[in-house]
Amino acid sequence: MTTRILPAVGDPDAARAVTTLIGQLPDAEPAGPVADSTQLVDTLARLAAESVDELPEVVLVHERIGPVPALELIREVALRFPAVGVVLITADASPVLFSAAMDSGARGLVTLPLGYEELASRVQAAAQWSTGVRRHLGGAATDTTAGPGGTVVTVSGAKGGVGTTVTAVHLALAARASGRTVALVDMDLQGGDIASYLDVQFRRSLADLAAINDLSPRVLQDAVYVHETGLSLLLAPADGERGEEVTDRSARQIVSALRSRHEVVVIDCGTHLDAAGAAAIETAETALLVTTPDVVAVRAAKRVVRMWDRLQIRKPEETTVLVNRHQRTTEIQPPLIQKITGTRLAGVAVPAHFKELAAVVDAGRLHDLDARSSVKQALWSLAGELGLVKAAGPAGAPGKELVRGADRDRERGALGLRRRGAGR
Repeated sequence: MTTRILPAVGDPDAARAVTTLIGQLPDAEPAGPVADSTQLVDTLARLAAESVDELPEVVLVHERIGPVPALELIREVALRFPAVGVVLITADASPVLFSAAMDSGARGLVTLPLGYEELASRVQAAAQWSTGVRRHLGGAATDTTAGPGGTVVTVSGAKGGVGTTVTAVHLALAARASGRTVALVDMDLQGGDIASYLDVQFRRSLADLAAINDLSPRVLQDAVYVHETGLSLLLAPADGERGEEVTDRSARQIVSALRSRHEVVVIDCGTHLDAAGAAAIETAETALLVTTPDVVAVRAAKRVVRMWDRLQIRKPEETTVLVNRHQRTTEIQPPLIQKITGTRLAGVAVPAHFKELAAVVDAGRLHDLDARSSVKQALWSLAGELGLVKAAGPAGAPGKELVRGADRDRERGALGLRRRGAGR
């Protein structure tokens, strides 16, 4: 049986040494090495999207991989791609590291300098484990992508006041209205407003999960608020200073846990970049950056894109810019913004009809925005463009019927409540 091996090694010299050695293993099919954690996760996600059978049996993770530390990367791969056997390559053969690697989900550990016999043994064991998992899953192999199959979208703002939270909330509402299970996460840890926009008072938050190493379904359920719309809300802490408790490691663990239990995870990252938000943006299938068509906001968007690139969080071409409050008469149009930022451009631009939002925002009932609202129609069409909805219209967008249908369902529910109240 051929064993497909994907090495993740940042150093070019180490990558050549590893590739040369695994090329000598019997029945080995080595893939070209990936240079960082982002490239590894993206590669595995792309292969998993085609079929679980396309995933390599073994992934070799070098201890100096970056920017995500090796053990955290192993934990993420193990959670998102459980049918892949991960082996850590390290110079530290201590029992402490071995135990930590196993706890993270590694199937073996190979010490540096690499030896043929040890590498062959560890790769064979990891490959046999991977094959056994896939055989056990059998026809339900597609279930192994239940974690990675859950689509994660982050929504960030070029600066304050560009409509980040409104965008995040309505992407989540559109996905939920199409029948998907949806988690909406407020990762604007110091100034999150999702609770205010959706009229929610709930004492649990992201900070309550930050120190928990094993996020069981029960623990996660206790921290999530199920909104009347059916959205699972994970809110920012009421006390902004508690946001510091949410580290990049805990953020990755929380997002992975939500991804494994929801078809869509929408994360409002706000405008301030911290370690938790950076981790979410790095692991998301889609990173949406919201800007308005004015000089200040577009300059801010360019700074954000460059910063993400410098920090190896997200490449410009992997970032999608959404233009909010668009008017045909403004001098700065979406194609110019795309050229300035070097990013992808969302096919939808949200019109500058923010007066439509005033009443529902003031009432804390953003989910009651009228179906005739051009802002709502644009954002729900964007959800279709991003693949967040099940019921796509002719152009791949959810269309007005989905918007109207959701409003009809809500109105019927409200009418039923009023009738039951009248009968008491």
